[in-house]
Amino acid sequence: MVRDRIFGIGDDYWIEDEHGRHAYLVDGKALRLRETFELKDPERRVLITIRKKMLSLRDTMTIERGDEPLATIRRKRLSLLRNHYRVELVDGTELDVSGKILDREFAIEYEGELLAEISRRWLTVRDTYAVNVVREDADPPLLIAIAVCVIRLAERERGED
Repeated sequence: MVRDRIFGIGDDYWIEDEHGRHAYLVDGKALRLRETFELKDPERRVLITIRKKMLSLRDTMTIERGDEPLATIRRKRLSLLRNHYRVELVDGTELDVSGKILDREFAIEYEGELLAEISRRWLTVRDTYAVNVVREDADPPLLIAIAVCVIRLAERERGED
């Protein structure tokens, strides 16, 4: 379960597993020149760093593991769907993200195969959505980071800074 408030720069929020236990901490870095979030494990070790790319023609966010780039996320060009994003992993793999991003009803897919679905419909808690990782061999921190990125990019595109 992810609380929508995680986008507050400078604020920390826990992401809980299906049993209500703290699974990941999202740490918004307030004193950075560019928008930055860190996804940490329960022992507060950094698993993933999310950054808004400073100089790009289109809004772009990057995901890093350690100090190594892992993925770049941007709205898909030439798509008839406004809510369609492409995730380019450094190994050349491309993931597609599509659905109602701002409504928190979307999917992350690889070559048409569902990796994760993001939804509010399963929850009664206000301002919360779930990231359901479908494939067992998937990387949950990466999929959570992708969800955070596309929501943030969609909000920025709509002017919700």
